[in-house]
Amino acid sequence: MQFSEKMTQIETRATAALASIYGLRMLGMFLILPIFAIYAETLQGGNNHALIGLALGAYGFMQVIFQLPFGMASDRFGRKKLIYLGLIMFAVGGVFAATAQDIYMVIVGRSIQGAGAISAVVTALVADSTREEHRTQAMAMIGATIGVTFAVSLVAGPILNQWIGVSGIFWLTAVLSVLAIAVVKFAVPEPLHAHFHSDAQAAPAKIGEVLRDKQLLRLNFGTFCLHGAQMAMFMVVPFAIKHSTGMNENSHWKIYLPVLVLSFILMVPAIIYAEKKAKLKPVFVMAVALMLLTQIAFMFSLNSLWGIVATLFSYFVAFNILEASLPSLISKMAPAAAKGTAMGVHNTAQSFGMFLGAALGGWLSHRYGSPTVFVFCAILMLIWFGLALGMQAPPSVKTKMFHIQGYNDAQAAQLAQDIRAMEGVYEVVAIPSETMLMVKLENQRSKAFQAALSQAIMNRIGE
Repeated sequence: MQFSEKMTQIETRATAALASIYGLRMLGMFLILPIFAIYAETLQGGNNHALIGLALGAYGFMQVIFQLPFGMASDRFGRKKLIYLGLIMFAVGGVFAATAQDIYMVIVGRSIQGAGAISAVVTALVADSTREEHRTQAMAMIGATIGVTFAVSLVAGPILNQWIGVSGIFWLTAVLSVLAIAVVKFAVPEPLHAHFHSDAQAAPAKIGEVLRDKQLLRLNFGTFCLHGAQMAMFMVVPFAIKHSTGMNENSHWKIYLPVLVLSFILMVPAIIYAEKKAKLKPVFVMAVALMLLTQIAFMFSLNSLWGIVATLFSYFVAFNILEASLPSLISKMAPAAAKGTAMGVHNTAQSFGMFLGAALGGWLSHRYGSPTVFVFCAILMLIWFGLALGMQAPPSVKTKMFHIQGYNDAQAAQLAQDIRAMEGVYEVVAIPSETMLMVKLENQRSKAFQAALSQAIMNRIGE
């Protein structure tokens, strides 16, 4: 039995198509982010920034409520059917928001969009559509899509606003959502086997175990803080740029583009160093500290163009490192059998942070003024910094998955025991009901050693 890292053409096509669907969901959240607060002021009721924050955050709140039910329903009714339903809801919500004359209708539209919470279903369909040994690679493609979508949105949002306005952006995402249904139907093959995947889906029975894990709780609080601060600051920063520079919101991309590019250039070597040298905790803690200093700096830089530019640059360096590190830390520190559940809780914390950050950011800026938003964010970051200092250093591991067929529980337990005894293996779990073997390998070994070890595992499975 030969081990291969290469995905088949069908696996690649399915993963790329589903990553584009995931990207569309992120566009729905991020494309309006840099210009929404300014636009919402022109609507009836938009003079109340608390309502603007609620409109921006409603999407995340509905994701919190419906993400797990959508994922569970897809196990029973089928992945594609639930994705179609979610995309239709996303389109309908977009039409509501596009035709809104007041802030209340935008809140309704954003709520409908968020209720089509198909992220977990898309992830499950990716798992159905890829072999176990290529699952990590497929999920990495989705992760990269999310990062690229966020960066593109901050630049494209102001440009599209100049051409078609925010209502046009809502129309655009609604149309793209309808077209995405065709992508799912024709570009994603029907999987041969659709079943629950512990590595990709949340298991209700394991949620309690994940919530009791103090190390995972630190990380989940971190992602709550990171995305809460992200949404809160975009209730203030667009106005600060406009008022301090006189720059129209359609031109704000001229600030976002260079700081994003430069921050990404700094982020990549930091992540590579953290992973290769097993220095993920020090790099992570320093990024949290930088985020704390950035939130403090925002309090004093809102009236200066170069102050805003420098602080945004610092913010995006910290944000990019943390956004890339958190899923990796979750994967390394979560029990192998509960990885999907841990990621589901992580994503829920992210969505709740987006909701609460936008809602509180809008309320604070309306009631007490813009600087108080960053006082709130700085307090969050200070708490997070303390928790990050006390967290355990994550093991330097990488996860590999293998297909096992025809094993009963006793045979699977013996297989896991045999593989655990191999040099370079950190953790093993065999789940015969899912025909899956999940192995965490020590990451400090050479690529040649890891390839040989993967081949040895495949040979043991095939015995």
